[in-house]
Amino acid sequence: AEQIKNKAQASGRFIVVQNSMSYDAPQVTVTIDRERAAALNLPIADIGRTLTLLVGGAEVAQFDRDSNSYDIIPQVPQEFRDNPEKLAQYFVRSASGEMVPLSAVVKISTNAAPAAIEQFNQLNSATITALPLPGVTTGDGLKAIEDIAKESLPGTFFIDYSGQSRQEKEQGNTILIAFVAAVLVIYLVLAAQFESFRDPLIIMMAVPLSIFGAIVPLNIGLGTLNIYTQVGLITLIGLITKHGILLVEFANQQRELHGMRRRDAIVASAKVRLRPILMTTAAMALGVVPLIISSGAGAAARYSMGLVIFTGILVGTMFTLFVVPMFYTFIASKDLPHHAEKPDPNLMPALQD
Repeated sequence: AEQIKNKAQASGRFIVVQNSMSYDAPQVTVTIDRERAAALNLPIADIGRTLTLLVGGAEVAQFDRDSNSYDIIPQVPQEFRDNPEKLAQYFVRSASGEMVPLSAVVKISTNAAPAAIEQFNQLNSATITALPLPGVTTGDGLKAIEDIAKESLPGTFFIDYSGQSRQEKEQGNTILIAFVAAVLVIYLVLAAQFESFRDPLIIMMAVPLSIFGAIVPLNIGLGTLNIYTQVGLITLIGLITKHGILLVEFANQQRELHGMRRRDAIVASAKVRLRPILMTTAAMALGVVPLIISSGAGAAARYSMGLVIFTGILVGTMFTLFVVPMFYTFIASKDLPHHAEKPDPNLMPALQD
């Protein structure tokens, strides 16, 4: 574990790396010379019981005094317990009745050991915790730790995850499936709404560009790609798709009602829908500002989600106003009616010349 920690710290991907198993606690080891004890007719169990009574601090009985109960704990004086070498000065009675000094049958050594040994899934374990540098995603950090562990650990050891790392591993693939499913569902719903497979494709042309705008601040170190930014990206798909719907729907209406050409229809749509699109973008961008500037518990999660929505909606809107009209001009269906239907003046007075 310490070797993994040192290699991870030297990789230049982490601010700090910590290892829970630190050998900084003093430990006294008592080794019994079994052959010597057998030669002196001294049972091993008697040696163990003697050491337990001397330093174990176990309760052996209780006594009552003035209606209060007190524990009886046999121990040697504090100065002997503080200095393990002095324990060798005590004696143990052999089976023949002779008193044998502990120094004749035990060897006392002092070394460093972990203050506690952690358990994970009922197995002894050491926990490696690390804080990635700005611009290093949690996925990249986990991959670096995994590669180092494979090089350093013997075959009988393995690595597992807990907390946010486990969540990242378990949901890393599911969020990708959710991302693809979100795009597919939106496309199919739009195809049913517009009764066309071309119009949804035109509408969603701005989605990759908005995602690009959301990823840029992550690449320059303003955030990391985590579960919260991925949820924000899925939200961004729905928000940016709405802009395309406004443009394409109004352009189709102009072609159906006035027999306009594709280019003229989308230009007219862009002029009319510009204000609603900009107002919606401003409202959404300002709405996520509190997430970006929030503080306290959960601030990092809110910041990650707000950042991708804020930058993605701004960049996506800018590209929507140019990309959607361009693709509409070249991809939109040519099979719309070539004659204009005269609208009912009582139902649609706004379309009268």
